[in-house]
Amino acid sequence: QVQLVESGGGLVQAGGSLRLSCAASGRTFSRYDMGWFRQAPGKEREFVAAIRWSGGSTYYADSVKGRFTISRDNAKNTVYLQMNSLKPGDTAVYYCAADPARGGLSTTTRAYSYWGQGTQVTVSS
Repeated sequence: QVQLVESGGGLVQAGGSLRLSCAASGRTFSRYDMGWFRQAPGKEREFVAAIRWSGGSTYYADSVKGRFTISRDNAKNTVYLQMNSLKPGDTAVYYCAADPARGGLSTTTRAYSYWGQGTQVTVSS
């Protein structure tokens, strides 16, 4: 069991940057692959980025590749999402999620067993 709490969201102008954090409880964080997803009003939750339990591999949605960077600090039980060159289309609630299966980085919501409550990111034009 792991609990996830996101922070770092807010209002930013287009072209700006934000850094999201996701703090995890429990001693098993380092065993989980972690992902970031987002959900805009009226849309389905979509994959943003994922990172292996070791931090040795990452994967990104095409829409954020080259602009967003996922990273983790297992000593701090925290995963991060650095978001640069933000666009109005990035506006959404951002969620972090944990996948205990370690079967490989997944882009689907059903692969992730634990979810945070989300943090709002709003990008103004």
